[in-house]
Amino acid sequence: MAGPAAAAPAVQAGAGLDPSHLSKGQIEQMQSPAALLRAAALYKQNGDLDRLAWTLERLTAFEPNVGDLKLALATTYARQGQKTKAYDLLLGMQRVGYGYDLADNADFAKIAGTKVWTYITDGLKTNLKPFGEGKVAFSLPAGDHLYESLAWDPVRKQLLVGSVRDGTIMRADADGKLTDFIAPGDSGLWSVYAMAVDADDDALYVASTASLYFKGFSQANYGQAGVFKFSLSNGKLLQKYLLPSGPQPNTLSSIAARKGLVFAADGLHNVIYRLDGGALKPMIANPKLTSVRGLALSDDAKTLYFADYSLGVFGVDLAAGKPFDLKYDTTKLALGGVDGLGWYDHRLVAIQSGMSPRRVMRIALDDDRKTVTAAMPLDAANPAFELPTYGTVAGDSLYFVANSQKNAYDSYGSPKDPNKIEPVKVFKSDLRFAWDSGTLAVPRRAPAGPISESKPGSGAFSNVDGGSQSVTGN
Repeated sequence: MAGPAAAAPAVQAGAGLDPSHLSKGQIEQMQSPAALLRAAALYKQNGDLDRLAWTLERLTAFEPNVGDLKLALATTYARQGQKTKAYDLLLGMQRVGYGYDLADNADFAKIAGTKVWTYITDGLKTNLKPFGEGKVAFSLPAGDHLYESLAWDPVRKQLLVGSVRDGTIMRADADGKLTDFIAPGDSGLWSVYAMAVDADDDALYVASTASLYFKGFSQANYGQAGVFKFSLSNGKLLQKYLLPSGPQPNTLSSIAARKGLVFAADGLHNVIYRLDGGALKPMIANPKLTSVRGLALSDDAKTLYFADYSLGVFGVDLAAGKPFDLKYDTTKLALGGVDGLGWYDHRLVAIQSGMSPRRVMRIALDDDRKTVTAAMPLDAANPAFELPTYGTVAGDSLYFVANSQKNAYDSYGSPKDPNKIEPVKVFKSDLRFAWDSGTLAVPRRAPAGPISESKPGSGAFSNVDGGSQSVTGN
């Protein structure tokens, strides 16, 4: 990216320049999404639609996978009466699977009443209809547990369920009946945020953090985090790999393991660690990342994929030690809002909790594993998808938490109302659904065909270029 104009950093640093005087050219050279968001809020409050549109255009260039930004831009175009721009943007959103009910939205009154508008709103509303054959497999008991993570034990054919509140790990049978497996008192576990199984090594790896949500929280261990290794067969603690204490609290929120390789991510500070030589060592650290979520290892453990909630999906060639953009056509596929990420039969599986509608996608890759060739929604707009989050691949199925209860807790980690905590629904998607159709992601019932090789960036981690990043190989 080109360097910012002289006026842009002044706005970003709050150096006294009035944002209301910025030109379109100055806004187009701003480099900070946070500063752009602040400016957009000001322009919206003041009713400055021109500068609001320029700012949102700049933001969508930084974060092309954020549907809320695109909808805000389309709304601004509509309020300006810019019919063609609004139509083109909404049609593009409809094609990649976004769904909204805008027919009676007053913000779009200036561009409504045409045949094209009816076509657009009908298409967006159609995308809100439930799609797929998945269903709720079972529900976990209601209560103050905050079950957020699942893992699959392929030897015993059982799901493992982790609790953020209790720090416990339970085994679940096919009906969701829970039995004790690992307790924090025995292991020293804190909140269980994510789990990964390496069955060939009889290993269960747990990403655990001493968070405010943990019932056993104490100020003495606040901000500690690490990876705990247990025997998958008997739950015996084998090893702890703790992050060193520093000026900022640590957190580990996602994990992946395969063939003896283990990776864990700090989704708050956007650092991905690799377990190496008995310690967690930073592998990727880039300040341009917004929120690292799911991790997935390819079946040969040569490529690590990770999701950034706003920026999309990226990969790391582990042998070369180089990250890369996942290449795909943004006019045919949207990969924003990905929370959970998995790997199945040479394909990525993404749980898009930040998509409207929420959905599960199966993503086929080329031989280089850097290019999307086709994508297929497995389940979308299901009524059970209240707040889907991490899941686990189990045979030919994907199990995941469909209605995370995170929003039932306050910022101090306590239940807002214990009586309103709902049972956690564990959803099951068929990973081989419409396997041979090759259907593109959008439109959802389109004929088979490849996604073009156009992409959001240069293919070299360009979406987050410009920040300090570190990558280590084998």
